[in-house]
Amino acid sequence: MNGVQASTRTPTRVFLAWGVHLFTASGAVLAAVALLAITRGAYGAASLLMLAALLVDSVDGTLARRVGVAAVVPKVDGRRLDDIVDYLNYVIVPVVFLLALGALPHWSFAIAPILASAYGFSQQDAKTEDDFFLGWPSYWNVLAIYVWLLELGPTAATLWVLSLAAAIFVPLKYIYPSKLRVARGPTLVGACAWGALLTTAILLPEAAERLPLVEVSLLFPAYYVALSAWLGGWLRSA
Repeated sequence: MNGVQASTRTPTRVFLAWGVHLFTASGAVLAAVALLAITRGAYGAASLLMLAALLVDSVDGTLARRVGVAAVVPKVDGRRLDDIVDYLNYVIVPVVFLLALGALPHWSFAIAPILASAYGFSQQDAKTEDDFFLGWPSYWNVLAIYVWLLELGPTAATLWVLSLAAAIFVPLKYIYPSKLRVARGPTLVGACAWGALLTTAILLPEAAERLPLVEVSLLFPAYYVALSAWLGGWLRSA
């Protein structure tokens, strides 16, 4: 360890670095509790837990960079920890959620997202040097919540699952919201509004029946795809 790195290992920085790792690992706890909720048929609670895990994943990287965890606690690979937790929350939990809902006509359809995402997560260039995801970034949690809230039938849900599983292998760039260099402010505001709309729809289903909360929230995923296409140069790639 060089002098610059050694100077970062103050007791406060070490405490904060371990705190960030613990915060990241808490996502695995959320995943376990979400799975328990699914087995009990508490789909609203499971959806809220998936959103909470998404929030943790949205901010833990920024915290890790601010604290400099790689230099302060070099023996713990924060990226590997993050990938483990993400695979649980972005793939395993939502796939189990879809199966419990009966959104897939047969359990074998779950093989597609599980294996495709295993491939996606294991790629060395899954996150590009210019801070994009390469291939659809396995947002199965988002899909699962919408399948439940919009009450999609097995045919529609399966078509989405198979199409998005295939999209993981298509080398298009998708924005990495916490590392955006363009339109970062509007994107973060939109993400917060999206989370608030879905949370309200889950907690207040009566309001979601009267107001198009879920439908309006779809504007943000559409924005995400449009911004990815623009910044990621999809047209140039075609």
